[in-house]
Amino acid sequence: MPVLIVGGGLTGLSAAVFLAHHGVRATLVERHPGASTHPKARAINPRTMELYRAVGMEERVTAGRSPISGNTDLVHVETLAGAERVRMPNASVEDISRISPARWTLIDQNQLEPILRARAEEVGVDLRFHTRLDAVTETADGVTATLTDVGTGGSTELRAAYVIAADGSRSPVRDLLSIGSHGRGTLTNLVSFFFDADLEEPLRGRKIIAAYVNNPEVRGTIIPLDNDRKWVINVSFFPDKGQSAEDFTPERCVELVRAAVGVPDLELTLDSVDMPAWDISARVADTFARGRFLVAGDAAHVMPPTGAFGASTGIQDAYNLAWKLALVLADKAGPELLASYDAERRPVAEETVRQAMLRFAVREGKQFQDVAKDLVDEMTMTFGYVYPAGAFTGEGAGAGNITEEPDKPSGRPGARAPHVVIEGAHGPFSAVDLFPVGFTLLTAGASAPWAAAADAGRELGLVLQVRGVGAGGDYADTEGTFTERYGVADGGAVLVRPDGVVAWRAGSAPEGDVAATVTGVLRRILALD
Repeated sequence: MPVLIVGGGLTGLSAAVFLAHHGVRATLVERHPGASTHPKARAINPRTMELYRAVGMEERVTAGRSPISGNTDLVHVETLAGAERVRMPNASVEDISRISPARWTLIDQNQLEPILRARAEEVGVDLRFHTRLDAVTETADGVTATLTDVGTGGSTELRAAYVIAADGSRSPVRDLLSIGSHGRGTLTNLVSFFFDADLEEPLRGRKIIAAYVNNPEVRGTIIPLDNDRKWVINVSFFPDKGQSAEDFTPERCVELVRAAVGVPDLELTLDSVDMPAWDISARVADTFARGRFLVAGDAAHVMPPTGAFGASTGIQDAYNLAWKLALVLADKAGPELLASYDAERRPVAEETVRQAMLRFAVREGKQFQDVAKDLVDEMTMTFGYVYPAGAFTGEGAGAGNITEEPDKPSGRPGARAPHVVIEGAHGPFSAVDLFPVGFTLLTAGASAPWAAAADAGRELGLVLQVRGVGAGGDYADTEGTFTERYGVADGGAVLVRPDGVVAWRAGSAPEGDVAATVTGVLRRILALD
């Protein structure tokens, strides 16, 4: 079995689906018997929705979205009924449409995981829930894992070429590998409980995604479940002050809800008070790749939920890994290609954790204006990452900031290939929809001068399509923005990876042997030299 995935949460299940998209078989093991029952991760950003779109899952995920999908308000308050301290900026649908064909999707983790699990089953992933990994040994040609069926106690061994550790913030695999982490660590401990109440009056017409409450009696977050009467509240407690999860009796929970809402006589019904304690932490693993082990999702990075970055960052880890593993396993890339996973994704995690921490500081009472100068806006956090180093080559590689404005994309290697509207025989569509099939060489104008690039793909056993955009090309440049957004002149070309990241760019028409040039570029990117 080529790949063993440890962890059946959003990252692990997404990795299984993405690997299957690239023709890679995987076994997934998860120690719990089923999916999460808690609506933890609630927002999937549009860049991540582009990835689900690429594997044919966008409509399924959108269909499972939360009843609060139309909500836009993220507020910091002393109480819900009181004045707002600050309202955090959010990206509107109008803002996003010029940058991506996808949209924000509010979907609870306990709704998204079953969708991913069903898709994984459809595409033949070997799913083993209620199964624990107890030991793992790396050899020259693979990995041997010892697995235990939690229900029966039976033990088996499984051989794999690579392991993806997506087993959560307390990752046993990361511990087995002695991979350290750095960062602030635990920021606060929490319990969560559900309640039923009419909050129409304290909401005052607001459609909240979340309300961060901070007053002398309670520090926590009120989150709607159905935009009507069902809510969950996450409340902090402080062990260093002698507090514990056992303090949250039903009577105490009622008091805390009333203190958070700001209505002392609020009528409410508690639905559940038996949720386990959890914590908000900020940490990044010291490395995301060691030998045949690749660490992803919360096992690689944990961050405060403020900003809704965590789930999407982990899912994007998995997408970055999938095409690389597929090519390495098919002997179409060198094993060193996998080192680019750490080089690309760890700097993204570092900056994402930093941004989540700034937003968390506001939740904890810091004045918004004190952190505003360091905040990167949501649009840039969603679409604007530029890898500082990795599986790309040419001008721009290793240079510049880690982010850029999505409205002013550079098109340089390491950046997301920008969305532009193009039109073919079946009507207009986004350029980002061209990329999931393999490598794509987009040419400014007619593709004929670059046609020999396809020979380079065939020589290396790769799928490489050559497509012209603009006058004389395969697709019309509907809005006339292709050359500007991709940073090329007429006759130039941009090579895009299977994950929609620019791998190489030639600003003008080709000179010399096109096939030899592109072959050399691909060999460098794929660690074949």
